[in-house]
Amino acid sequence: MMKMFKPISYAVKRLPSTISVVRHSSNATKESALAQSYCMNLVKQYDKENFLCTLLLKNPERRSALAIRAFNVEIARITGTVSDDKIGQMRLKFWEETIDKLFKNDLKHVPDQPVIQELKAVIDSHKLTKRYFQRLITARLNANLRFVTTKQLEEYVENSVCSVLYLVLEAHGVRNVHADHAASHLGKAQGIVNLLRSIPYQQRRNVVPVPQEVLMQHGVSQERVLRNRKEDKGVEEVVFQLAGLAHQHLEKARKLAGSVPKPARPVLLPGVVTGRYLERLRRANFHLTDSKLLQSDALLPLSIYWNHFRGKF
Repeated sequence: MMKMFKPISYAVKRLPSTISVVRHSSNATKESALAQSYCMNLVKQYDKENFLCTLLLKNPERRSALAIRAFNVEIARITGTVSDDKIGQMRLKFWEETIDKLFKNDLKHVPDQPVIQELKAVIDSHKLTKRYFQRLITARLNANLRFVTTKQLEEYVENSVCSVLYLVLEAHGVRNVHADHAASHLGKAQGIVNLLRSIPYQQRRNVVPVPQEVLMQHGVSQERVLRNRKEDKGVEEVVFQLAGLAHQHLEKARKLAGSVPKPARPVLLPGVVTGRYLERLRRANFHLTDSKLLQSDALLPLSIYWNHFRGKF
């Protein structure tokens, strides 16, 4: 039994060497290796759970996936790192113009930046769909996280989370309606869970990413959600409803697993992360600030590896 699980413990303890980003091949330049290393570290630092899933992809697809996720990290971090909305809009516009130039192969005015270098390589190699990059940027441009309906919330996560999965699938050479359908449901589940997990940290922004129709249905105010008192059954019902919606999407994605091409299944490993969080949330009685829920999931790396070994997500 110990021999079976040795690879994951080795991989988690020695992530950089496992990815082998700094080993120079005969046709790799030092600049390219540094750009790849930059993307790897960016995703590892700011998107650790998706990084663990990406770790189990094979090269060169893994390198492409890291470039796509590094781009997503870059644009996702803008809102949280600037105090002036106008500055944030300008930075997103920069990325919008840069993507446009990369697809037009107009490199004269494109900055020499590591993520851009890696993106250029993956766009050229796999003929990625420009529309998905545009959706990611547009989602961030309009990301005030104030939703009136559940449909609006699902549209937001379709653009901001599902688009990443679509791009990673394309980087694997997978353009399949069943894989896209599974990725759509999985991305929605992951996106809803991401928003739920963000609520305990939204007090500074005074934003509650819960649809107004759900709050009204349970007679709960945004202030009550932010306070999130353990004895507040109304808030518990709100969280339960959104967690249930995420679970429905996750189950729909898993039911499609049999029709998803085998090369695409490792791309859907974030389903393991989403499923484990929903189970932990259930055990915490849907209390988002439960101390155990806020702790990192120590068994997550092992669970990701085991499900990858079984071809599950």
